[in-house]
Amino acid sequence: MTVAPTQPPNGTEDSGRLFLLRHGDVEKTGAGRHYIGQGDRPLSGRGRVQAEAWAAYFATVKLDTIVCSDLSRCLDTARIIGAASQQTPRARPELREIALGAWEGQSFAAIQGRDPQAFQQRGRCIADHRPPGGESFRDLDRRVWPFFEERLCQPQRRTLVVTHAGVIRVLLCRLLGMPLENLFSVGVAYGALSIIALRPAGCRLQALNLPAPV
Repeated sequence: MTVAPTQPPNGTEDSGRLFLLRHGDVEKTGAGRHYIGQGDRPLSGRGRVQAEAWAAYFATVKLDTIVCSDLSRCLDTARIIGAASQQTPRARPELREIALGAWEGQSFAAIQGRDPQAFQQRGRCIADHRPPGGESFRDLDRRVWPFFEERLCQPQRRTLVVTHAGVIRVLLCRLLGMPLENLFSVGVAYGALSIIALRPAGCRLQALNLPAPV
């Protein structure tokens, strides 16, 4: 049985919370692993079930706002949750997944076969490698972190952010003081929730990669 996180306490100095939720599971396009960036894939049936499970949880948590990526898999997840908590999500392009350029939608096997040198280089230099026409994870960090500092890191407020694995990983690397090169040591599953306490003295990770309570 999966246990949902407890409701944050009221009236404490660190009552601000940032809920980082990865969108639900998406429709697959073929066998094997694929590069999924800013291509607009829809939620699968399982993804909608995950969103509905979090909707039931967040109906019991007082949220000040819901912010999400403007890609449909995040926007649909956020709308399902918002309908239960009477919140209208605000979509922001800053929260989009990493742009993968020419690699978008391609299978790992296809890229490895077509350009084995670039495939290996990305594995060796994961923070700084850019696919043709795309972003590196360091580029993603430069896009997301200023938005986080200005719009999301607000003590005394509770914000649900529905976004992507790459976005969550670069934020957590910053918050935990981890080198960006280690971002894939952080697990971020479909429909999983991480919780950050926003305190006057700084941020504290309270929960990581909690599965949807289904």
